[in-house]
Amino acid sequence: MLLEAANPGFFDLVDENAVLEAVSVGHRVTEGIIWWPQKECLIFSDMGVGKVYKWDPKTFETTAIKFPSNISNGNFIDTEGRIVTCEHATSSVTRMEPDGRYMKTLASHYDGKQLNSPNDIIVDSRGRIWFTDPLYGRTSPVAGIKREAEMGFQGVYCINTDGSLILARKDFEQPNGLCMEIGEQTMLVNDTPRQEIRRFKVEEDCTLSGGETVCKVGGRPDGTKIDKDGNIWTTASGDMQVFDKNGLLLGTIHVPGQCRNFCFGGADRSELYFACETIWRLKTKTQGAKFFV
Repeated sequence: MLLEAANPGFFDLVDENAVLEAVSVGHRVTEGIIWWPQKECLIFSDMGVGKVYKWDPKTFETTAIKFPSNISNGNFIDTEGRIVTCEHATSSVTRMEPDGRYMKTLASHYDGKQLNSPNDIIVDSRGRIWFTDPLYGRTSPVAGIKREAEMGFQGVYCINTDGSLILARKDFEQPNGLCMEIGEQTMLVNDTPRQEIRRFKVEEDCTLSGGETVCKVGGRPDGTKIDKDGNIWTTASGDMQVFDKNGLLLGTIHVPGQCRNFCFGGADRSELYFACETIWRLKTKTQGAKFFV
């Protein structure tokens, strides 16, 4: 069974007869999947082979655009249409410049200590870059390089528009997926071991206040996005769970394989793309939230 409704409203978002379509196959440990609207294509990382790929919906061709990738994980498109990326092997946030060859390092240390392993990343409409920094790239033999941490905590950071690195919040066990909510006044952050999604107020100084739990997830949440109505979509121990903005569970999508992350994409943002060993596509009845692109 692909779809499991917990609330009748779930089928207002996904047709009960919807089917998955395989668009790119033969991968190992995919992550960091994001739609690149300026180029109308999909970007995703495969940490198992150390590459970042582009998938073209017009040709169905999958092409490596970054290799070696330094075990890249999260990707996002910034306000100028460039790819910003979290690298596990270098504990850095980098940006692919327009020529596609030069990688600029945007952040690697905080307070004189190397970051843990930047994991997931977003960019807001002001061009500020936000990322989570759990330990997974230092503890996983598949998705990182085993080594001791220097930092002593696992936080969320903001790279401000002047290039300064600001610690936004650090009271997490392992912060993972993150997402701005509509209006960019609040942010959602997954804490994977605690199986919860927390809501924070985004302050002018790039710190995060509040932090109440909005969703208790039935599994370990990884990636999180919202749709145009503010509903919360999150991966949960390989599947996907969908909540309304108040944390009411609407339903579950049982994705084949181990789904770590996903994104909305397509010309109208109505398609879900799941990052598993196969990249799957699912047509929805809603659209991903539109921010600055």
